[in-house]
Order: sequence, then structure tokens, then C-alpha cells
Amino acid sequence: MQAVIDAKDISKSYQRGLTVLDGVSLSLQRGEMVALIGASGSGKSTLIRAIAGLTPIDGGKSGCGRIDVMGETIQSGGRLSSSRSLRVRIGVIFQQFNLVPRLSLLTNVCFGLLGQMPMLRATLGQFSASDKGKAMQALARVGIADHALKRASELSGGQQQRAAIARTLVQGAELLIADEPIASLDPASARRVMDLIADMNRNDGLTVFISLHQVEFAMKYCPRTIALRAGKVVYDGPSRALTAAFLNEIYGAESEELFLPSFEGPVTAAAAPDADDMLPASVAAAMAAKKPSPEFERLSA
Repeated sequence: MQAVIDAKDISKSYQRGLTVLDGVSLSLQRGEMVALIGASGSGKSTLIRAIAGLTPIDGGKSGCGRIDVMGETIQSGGRLSSSRSLRVRIGVIFQQFNLVPRLSLLTNVCFGLLGQMPMLRATLGQFSASDKGKAMQALARVGIADHALKRASELSGGQQQRAAIARTLVQGAELLIADEPIASLDPASARRVMDLIADMNRNDGLTVFISLHQVEFAMKYCPRTIALRAGKVVYDGPSRALTAAFLNEIYGAESEELFLPSFEGPVTAAAAPDADDMLPASVAAAMAAKKPSPEFERLSA
């Protein structure tokens, strides 16, 4: 089976000899949800951005550092691919949400469709009624359809991150790469965002590679975890093995920053949502009746 992510001998150094990634190799199979953990400065964000094709890598120890995504090379030896067809299959979300504050939530989610629109219409941001309908469907799925016409700046951090997830849904990405998407959220919002990502992985077959600063979330949501320390992979295996004692062996005193003071686990489907997350009854009924159409799931940006 072809790996969705196949990274070999990935290295990245900056000025003054600072090595951030040191010969990292890893692979993800289709449908996996894999966590990437590590203390501050371990190289997590650099690795995530390299796999997303946003940060060029060095040549690697053997001079052939390479990252393939879904069978296509996204970069090799420090040269980034400009393949539009590949990039529209990759959804990327960050801690900062990357929404346009003054624009409506609906418009921000519609931006996920830009990659499949004609160049002129995309440049002008002209979205059709069909485009807006797809965006509304995605907003309904993440539970914020009733905020569609609000400016992004009016929403809470958790709601903005869910809007970023809705944008990925509209895009129809096959791979989601997330760089600490819950780091700036309160615990309840963080669980809600992780629930949504896990649902996309489980029900849509979305492959997920997500960096997390808290081991508890990796253990609750990701069957497999890759751990970095000083730019090297020091563990790649079942998340259930990540006990405090085991992590202390790997990270020493640094392991303390990988645990939350308290953790209650993910919100279940039966849990009551917050008042500002309630869907209109008509939308809730429609969502309960059927899943998004296959056409929606194939959309790309």
C-alpha cells in the first residue's frame, strides 16, 4: 500500500549551525491519525511545515532528503514542488487560525474553494450560490452555521479554529496536517476541535498528522504517536505506551511540560453543547438525517 506521507532523511539547519531536524524518516498510511509530540524546540513545527511544503529541507545526511505525499514528491533536496494538483489535496491548519478578521465566516470558509475555481473568479473572490451552499454545509457540520455572517474577528478562538476546519472540509483535502491547532484554546474548546478532527478521520477517511504539545490529547485521540527530541525521532509506536515514566526516560525533566495539570478526556457525542454552539433546529435535523454528499467530500481548494 502506498504511504500517504513518506519522508526520508529529513534534515533542516539554520544559521550558526543550528540543526532543527536531524535525519528524520517517517511514513503514514491512508486513514491513520498520528500525533507528533515533543518539548519546545524539538523540531515539531519545522517538520510539520516541511511535510506541508512550506519550509524547504536540506539535502539530508546522504544528500537525498525527500518527502513524498500521496505518491508525489512535495520536495527533494531542498527544492519545493509547485504542483497545484497535489497541494489542493493537503489541508493545513495552524494555531493562529489564518482567517481574514474583517470578512464573514462564510467568506473565509469559501476560500477553501479557490484552488478549484477559474483563475479570474478566484482572484476576484467571486463565489457562487453553490459555493456558499457548500460552505454552509461545512459550517453546519462543525457546529457554527448560525455564525456564518459574523466577522471572523467577532468569534472566539475555538469557533475560529472550527471555521478553519470547515474550510478544510470545503477544500475536500485527503490529508490534514495540523500544527498545534489547540495550543491557544481553553480545554473545552480544545476537546471540541479534537472531536471534529477525529470525526473527519473516522467518517471521511481523512489521514491526519497533528502536532500536539499535550500527551494526554495524543493518547485520547491518536492510536499512534511519533516523538521528537532535538530534531530526532526517539519514539514511533502506540500512544498507549506514553506513560509518565516512559516519557521521563525519553525527555527527562522536559517531560513535565508535555502534561496538562488535569485532563478529563474528550467530550462525548451525548454531551450538551455550549449555548453559542447550538445549531438551528432545521439545520440539526438535516445534519442528523444524512452525511455530506460524496460530491462535497471530493471538493478541493
